Amino acid sequence: MPEQAALSGIGVCAGVAAGPLLRIAAVPALPPPAPVADVEAEVGRAVAALAAVVAELTRRADRATDATVAEVLRAEALMADDEELRDGVREHIEDGKDAVHAIDAAFAAFREMFEAAGGYLAERVADLDDLRDRAVASLLGLPMPGVPQPGHPYVLAARDLSPADTADLDPGQVVALVTEVGGPTSHTAILARALGMPAVVTCPGILDVADGTLVLVDGATGQVGVGVDEATAEAAIKAAETSAAAAASLTGPGETSDGYAVKLLANVGSAKNVPAADEAHAEGVGLFRTELLFLDRAHEPSHAEQVTAYREVFAAMAGRRVVIRTLDAGADKPLPFLNQEGEPNPALGVRGLRIARQRPEVLTTQLAAIAEAREGIDVDVWVMAPMVSTVTEAAAFAAAVHDAGLPKAGVMIEVPAAALRAADLLKVVDFLSIGTNDLSQYTFAADRMCGALADLLDPWQPALLQLIGICGEAGRQAGKPVGVCGEAAADPALAPVLVGLGVTSLSMSPRALPAVRASLAGLSHDDCKRLAGLAVAAPDAAEARKLVS
Repeated sequence: MPEQAALSGIGVCAGVAAGPLLRIAAVPALPPPAPVADVEAEVGRAVAALAAVVAELTRRADRATDATVAEVLRAEALMADDEELRDGVREHIEDGKDAVHAIDAAFAAFREMFEAAGGYLAERVADLDDLRDRAVASLLGLPMPGVPQPGHPYVLAARDLSPADTADLDPGQVVALVTEVGGPTSHTAILARALGMPAVVTCPGILDVADGTLVLVDGATGQVGVGVDEATAEAAIKAAETSAAAAASLTGPGETSDGYAVKLLANVGSAKNVPAADEAHAEGVGLFRTELLFLDRAHEPSHAEQVTAYREVFAAMAGRRVVIRTLDAGADKPLPFLNQEGEPNPALGVRGLRIARQRPEVLTTQLAAIAEAREGIDVDVWVMAPMVSTVTEAAAFAAAVHDAGLPKAGVMIEVPAAALRAADLLKVVDFLSIGTNDLSQYTFAADRMCGALADLLDPWQPALLQLIGICGEAGRQAGKPVGVCGEAAADPALAPVLVGLGVTSLSMSPRALPAVRASLAGLSHDDCKRLAGLAVAAPDAAEARKLVS
């Protein structure tokens, strides 16, 4: 690569940072096969290595301060703790393989099976590779592969990052992320936003850059300057810091320059996330992810456990709005107690509200717990269901919410069918909340984890914006709120476009709130509508971004 070059990718978390580039540590190489003298002892070594991986991932999940990080780590730990995986390892050892090669063979078999299954399971292949590498490292007595710890700030480069890698990121050292693959809705992108770290994905050529090369990363434009001089890097960072300081100085309710109100809300998974939301002056919670209470459980949480967890968030958000989402399980968030194995394509199967078709008591218990948790607290609780496709589903859910004694029922817009019938949905529910990650996936038939299709998952895609506009217009006509709680809400350049399309609230990682608040404050409502028109009329996402900027 030339001494100075410019690489391009997809910016997934705004911000500017510079530092020497370091690549993620290499995976351990397999040693030559060794004879097995004692089968049971060898099985014990292999099982102990898998248990060490589970323990390490669980420890990282427990210490993670971000609920999203904890969620993906626990999901990966469940995979390493799979009984069928251990059985496969034993079979290979009984066939003569040593522990290291038995683990490698067992994971290879699972990898082939997952790839053949497609859908959700195909998305988890990278997690299998990471688990295999960690188990092999444990057996060989080597450090588990992961993020460099050089003792100074740097830019981390990788083909992609596993959940375990991202959990170890120290923002005091890792100043930016750049990956060769991945998309706007990949785990890397979501976790980068949760950490507030500039990030660029789908950046070809980044692994050809030599370690130690000074790079300048712009997480908004997706540009990565390679071999820049220190003066250029310092000037870019200073300009970004000045802009961030100006944004942070703005407080109060979200609004455009001419006073058009846009509620700015925070996404949370538990009461642990509330302090960050308060620090960012969030006006409430736009997405309370209740599934985090369920994910690491072999059995459904009891009514009392749910009441306690919900009440903690309600009490911390007293006097404000909390939009709580009912269980969003299935697809990339399987739950053992639901026994959902065997679906040919889980992303198109029984997930979200559809679980109530098979297990209605799960929803009934959750709604009763939410109703009890809000008793005696001055909090404005709204309840919404994920994966709603029809007016019939929406009406049934709204009836269940109201039967539980809860005043506000809404639905998430995650499939095109729901967006197209937004006006009809608003005849039976009180509000809509758009989940742009899944809406992108289903609109473009592009798997959220497929880096090769990252351009189709760009939230600036005009077709996606057009669907959002249908929802916004339906809300305006009905006089009911329409929010966005997907990752698109965190983009300060896209926020005015969403408002121009009729969105009345934006919910995001607390770290993103200051920049979004400042972006809206600098434009009038008419400006927002004009920019929305430009973006929807653009031929593609890249041109939409260019026209708006």
